[in-house]
Amino acid sequence: MSAIADPRETSEWSGVALSAVGSALGGIAGGLLVIGITLLFKGGMELVASQSTWVIIAAPLVGLALTVLVLEGIGRAEEPVPRRGWRSWITFHPSDVRADITGDVLHTAGDEEHFPWRLAPIRFVAAFATVGSGAAMGTEAPAVYFGEAAGAWVGDHGSRWHRLLRPAALGGGAAGVAALMGIPLVGAAYILELGLRHKAPLAVERIVAAVIGGIIGWGLDVIFNLRLIRLVVPSEPPDGAVHAVLTAVFVGVVAGAVTGLAGNTIHWGQKWRASPAIRLALGGMAAAAAALAVVFVASPSAASGPGGGAILWAERDTALASTLLVVALLRATMTTAAAAAGGCGGIFVPLLAIGDLSGRFVAPVLGIGHDLAGAAGAAAGIAGGYRLPYTAVAMVLGYGGPRLATLTCLGTVAMAFFAGEAVDTLLSKLKRARHRGAPPAEPERAT
Repeated sequence: MSAIADPRETSEWSGVALSAVGSALGGIAGGLLVIGITLLFKGGMELVASQSTWVIIAAPLVGLALTVLVLEGIGRAEEPVPRRGWRSWITFHPSDVRADITGDVLHTAGDEEHFPWRLAPIRFVAAFATVGSGAAMGTEAPAVYFGEAAGAWVGDHGSRWHRLLRPAALGGGAAGVAALMGIPLVGAAYILELGLRHKAPLAVERIVAAVIGGIIGWGLDVIFNLRLIRLVVPSEPPDGAVHAVLTAVFVGVVAGAVTGLAGNTIHWGQKWRASPAIRLALGGMAAAAAALAVVFVASPSAASGPGGGAILWAERDTALASTLLVVALLRATMTTAAAAAGGCGGIFVPLLAIGDLSGRFVAPVLGIGHDLAGAAGAAAGIAGGYRLPYTAVAMVLGYGGPRLATLTCLGTVAMAFFAGEAVDTLLSKLKRARHRGAPPAEPERAT
């Protein structure tokens, strides 16, 4: 007798096959789109960074103003939001934080059929105005957003294609991040870990889609010989196990606490409830003031972009450890202010830079090389500031280096995660204490 296949097993294998096909299509579309967009962003950032100091300070303010004009002026809030027609390309839901492009990735995790891919063009203009003008926001949020948008577009072409939409969107998002970072596991881990925040099920189909998308994005990076983002690779390991443990503990705690505080303030800036004009005016002034301080303390290049210039300055300059910490805090202020002003960009890359500088701050005390301190601090920034420990682990394993240095960075990730959690707990307690001492708030009117 011939064996009869279990219908459930057949269905599972069919789902995995569909996930593989969809993620491959979405990964190619998303990866190519993200590469093109990121190159445009980098071109704008490099152009601004090559100008005189006053342009480096003023250009992000112009970019932030244009971002607010596009999202709050042209982007109209109507109810209900149309699903078709030209208005669907510019209409946001009234409750949307329009500059928060990562929010769409989070809110549709596990339900990618509702990803608003038609808003990608207007969000591209906004993101280019922010990131391309040299504001202190990163390229990773646009990468995952536009990657998912391309994948969702692939699957949104009738009922036959609709079954491919979820894996195509996942594959596109993973491919976009992997192409940006040049590490396949980072793309997969990032998109899956963001999904877990929204309680998206970690099903086999989602894992397959994310991994295939990450591999495709990395493959495109290799084929075109790109280097869209520069990661510091440790070249010198610690002097033995004890030195490695001390490095992991001190760098993890310091960088995790600094980036944990930065992550909380940036999140506050993104969620600040004020009129767009007030946000732009106060946030823009704060961003300009912090950038001027960075120019004075470090260099003009350290005040431009999401943080790569600050890392290059730290590598080639013999700055005091205290100066490195000051620049890290000023960079955190710049990103917070840009987010509060209504900037449309990511915080992953800025937290990498803040963590890198914080790690270098403790390097002289520990007697470790600045490359190891920077690499460990950058990983700590993702684990402690963004609270994505699995993505940080994938990044550490991806950029390599001596084995003991890799183990040290992995230990740093663990310490930074707990340090970031401790900062969260402390800030939550302070917030509750403040609310207990405040008079009862009047009930909000329904909107």
